[in-house]
Amino acid sequence: MSNENISFPKDFKGIHIHFVGIKGTGCTALVEILVSQGAIITGSDVKERFYTDEILEKYNIHALDFSENNITNEVQFVIYSSAYSKDKNPDLIAAVKKGVPCLLYSEALGKVSETAYSAGVCGVHGKTTTTGLCGTLLKGLKLNAQVLAGSVIKSFGDSCVMNNLNAKEADNTSFENTLRVFVAETCEYQRHFMAFAPKKIILTSVESDHQDYYPTYEDIRNAFVDYCLKLPEGEDLIYCADDKGACEVAAIVKAKRADIHEIPYGTSASGDYRITIGKVEDGQQFFSVGNFGEFALCVPGVHNIRNATAAIALAIALLKEDGQTIEDNLDALKNSLRLFAGGKRRSEITGRATTERGDSVVFIDDYGHHPTAVKTTLEGYRAFYPNRKIIVDFMSHTYTRTAALLEDFAQSFSSADEVVINKIYGSAREDASAANVTGETLAEHTAKYHKNAHYKGEFDEAAAFIESEISKKCECKDGYLVVTMGAGDNWKVGKKVLDKLNGVTK
Repeated sequence: MSNENISFPKDFKGIHIHFVGIKGTGCTALVEILVSQGAIITGSDVKERFYTDEILEKYNIHALDFSENNITNEVQFVIYSSAYSKDKNPDLIAAVKKGVPCLLYSEALGKVSETAYSAGVCGVHGKTTTTGLCGTLLKGLKLNAQVLAGSVIKSFGDSCVMNNLNAKEADNTSFENTLRVFVAETCEYQRHFMAFAPKKIILTSVESDHQDYYPTYEDIRNAFVDYCLKLPEGEDLIYCADDKGACEVAAIVKAKRADIHEIPYGTSASGDYRITIGKVEDGQQFFSVGNFGEFALCVPGVHNIRNATAAIALAIALLKEDGQTIEDNLDALKNSLRLFAGGKRRSEITGRATTERGDSVVFIDDYGHHPTAVKTTLEGYRAFYPNRKIIVDFMSHTYTRTAALLEDFAQSFSSADEVVINKIYGSAREDASAANVTGETLAEHTAKYHKNAHYKGEFDEAAAFIESEISKKCECKDGYLVVTMGAGDNWKVGKKVLDKLNGVTK
């Protein structure tokens, strides 16, 4: 049976689904979605403990070791991470042998999307935060909705999923018979998002990335075009008018499909979602959106104002689909937005400490791994923390991305006072020995644009350097901001420094 012919039931109650690679963020989030709809879940993974273990344990789910014995006669579907293959993983080999339908995570997500009025959030960067913002807004509205993000979102209750299905207010008014909405982060890598069935799409950004799969910019741009063309007649493409690539995709889509309703947002946009940037004050940044008035956001960066506006546009479009008015929900939108506090590894404040000299140190960890994301995120920190000395530790992810975007990366750290570059965090899908670039290469190029760039390949070296820097009396009145940034595991650098300051010993 081909995966195209596999149908998920609309009612998952009692359906036994086994996950291979259950600890992956996407798989864990999908587990939450399916458990909430009554599915019976088992799963397997490596023994190493991940932050997702805590989420799974809330549902009394504990990852099993990989084994053919996991595929019992009761298992009706198998969902697996792209990290595992049908010809090598024992669970998958057994499932194929027994004729149990097996779907990649992205395929399963697509099947779930077919059971609801679904919206996909996509873009080279910003999609996780934007999805988290969407869920935060929808949580405060009378909408029958579930939202799946690619990371733990604080305002979801430290979960990857916001579940507002069949929610009831204090007056016991149920809206379980209204439009059932499903919003999910959808990934462009290997065109995974093509399995999704969107009724609405948010497009945050389009740039060259994933060069191992998309050798040219046109390759990745065309993938986004094809995804947007999946929209049914008359449905909405919400795109960032401040992003050149997103505008190019929208223009191509419009030329091919004039029936798709395009909604631009941004400082360059005209219409309902034109952004006017306001002041940054008391840990909030203020901005106005069209005629909807002023909003406040408690996470840094103009890029996050754009992300928030995309979420506002989607929320309003969904309210309209549900027959509700904007006027009745505008205050709820504004109040809900203030509750957004980011997600895991998305401008996540991981700790605070004080040096022996009495200087305050704030630690932030962020997943930014594309030059644009690095640049805009650091600019946001500079605006939010104007009186702190910013030290960033960066670990570039994949040799192919680093080589293709070397000069862009090198020029992306201008908002930091000190830049520490680690060795490259490689990918299993590339040959590191054939690479013509290293972390040291990146540090050398960064030094052409930044006077305080340092190569510290290993985490112990990087931590020791940062400890030395913050041991000095800080010339900035509020102290230091230590940022670990990248898609690798250099968050460990920040943890080492924080533990040292707090006297934590192993």
